Amino acid sequence: MTAADGSGPVARRIRLDPDPTAAAHYSPGFRIGDLVIVSGQAALDEHGNTVGAGDFDAQAAQVFANLRRVLEAAGSGLEQVVKVTIYLTDMARFPEIVALRARHFTEPWPADTIVEVRALARPELLLEIEAIALAGGTLVG
Repeated sequence: MTAADGSGPVARRIRLDPDPTAAAHYSPGFRIGDLVIVSGQAALDEHGNTVGAGDFDAQAAQVFANLRRVLEAAGSGLEQVVKVTIYLTDMARFPEIVALRARHFTEPWPADTIVEVRALARPELLLEIEAIALAGGTLVG
């Protein structure tokens, strides 16, 4: 996508309804041509309420559901993800992250960075994932 006057690419905000990011004044992500950039997704439901406080598996399921929702709203999907950054409050969960990557992503596997952080936006949150994906492109392994 380029601007109507040909001046360059257009970044289109990804829209969700309801949008849990609106109250915090950030966007779920942007689509720029065939590239989708997704904000960090945490274990929040579509109204911004925490899901699974203290339950890593429940939070991981919600995080991936949110990631899928934003990607699909942009015309993409988990199978089109080329890069993820995963934030964990406890690196002891690393083996569980490996299993989650195998369950939710496909080959060629996305590029990946995992970082342990002291805390996320809410004290009960255990992980957050941000992503970059293609929409309409082809991944070649």
